[in-house]
Amino acid sequence: MKSERIEAIPYSIPYVKPLKFASGEVADAEHVLIRVHTDDGLVGTADAPPRPFTYGETQESIIAVINKIFAPAITGLDPLERGKIHHILNRTIHNQVAKGALDIALWDIVGKATATPVHRLLGGFTDSMEVSHMLGFKPAQQLLEEALSFRETYGINTFKLKVGRRPLALDIEACRVLRAGLGQDTELYLDANRGWTANEALEVLRRTSDLGLSLLEEPCDAKEVVSRRRLVQKSPIPVVGDESVPTAGDASRELLSGGCDAISIKTARSGFTEAQQILGLCIGLGVDVVMGNQIDTQIGTLATVTFGAAHEATSRRAGELSNYLDMADDLLAEPISIQNGRIAVRDVPGVGADVDADKLGRYRQDR
Repeated sequence: MKSERIEAIPYSIPYVKPLKFASGEVADAEHVLIRVHTDDGLVGTADAPPRPFTYGETQESIIAVINKIFAPAITGLDPLERGKIHHILNRTIHNQVAKGALDIALWDIVGKATATPVHRLLGGFTDSMEVSHMLGFKPAQQLLEEALSFRETYGINTFKLKVGRRPLALDIEACRVLRAGLGQDTELYLDANRGWTANEALEVLRRTSDLGLSLLEEPCDAKEVVSRRRLVQKSPIPVVGDESVPTAGDASRELLSGGCDAISIKTARSGFTEAQQILGLCIGLGVDVVMGNQIDTQIGTLATVTFGAAHEATSRRAGELSNYLDMADDLLAEPISIQNGRIAVRDVPGVGADVDADKLGRYRQDR
């Protein structure tokens, strides 16, 4: 079996409403669909979500690096030769989302070639993941109404609140309103997307210490080394590295230097192979992990569920899996369903991310 052709297809699907957070705002999912074709007719599929304000990659840069650098270098190789393929990909620095999507597509092929679901190839720990829903910038009462609606409709009882605003009182008010309206049995955690300084984050933690918050994700820029280390030492809850830890090397640096004491794993930027490396590091060091969301489509969400459900450590916490509900449409042929606050893996060979050809034709931007 050899990889014969690689497609990088730009497409755009609008969000029902713009999603706002400390590091940016998105109104449309301008992503790249990656498809790897083999000489025996198999197709591996993955989604590449550009996040220029976070990783520097754009829709155009992902297409360019795949078409001009990666595809010529790995076409003709057996998808099972993942070690060789990653050695080739890693000769080009950065471009994590492009590399991650190619890796997931290759795993999809391996699953199909062996007639095995990828979640079983990765570990097969469980068959579903609990869902956490991400709440963006809104007035506090609107945030509560959204959370209550998602709890009633989907059974979701874990919420990640996007914070990082100034004045700090806006976010503190949102925390208090959500806790009062949702009750103590709902898990609530924060993600500042580097929107505060470390000292501001400490002040927010002090003023919300009675609310039972569970995590504080990426409160400030990792370059704020001294103050961030002090924040991690003083924080009563785990400080999660996200944008600062896209690779296994980054995760190692931040954990060992005291820049964070928990890690967000995102398959959209690490694929499955490097995600396993990051997870192994975290297990070995005894730190918590959470499966994060890169404002993923249903294709990307299915990849997260596939990896998260495969391992015991990644299935302990609810994964950030519901943001596809903010999209007006999707490319997935068989839509994802949230039942009782959980999303199930696909018990089919590969990842199970078959694309609706008509929808792809409608939303693709290269024709």
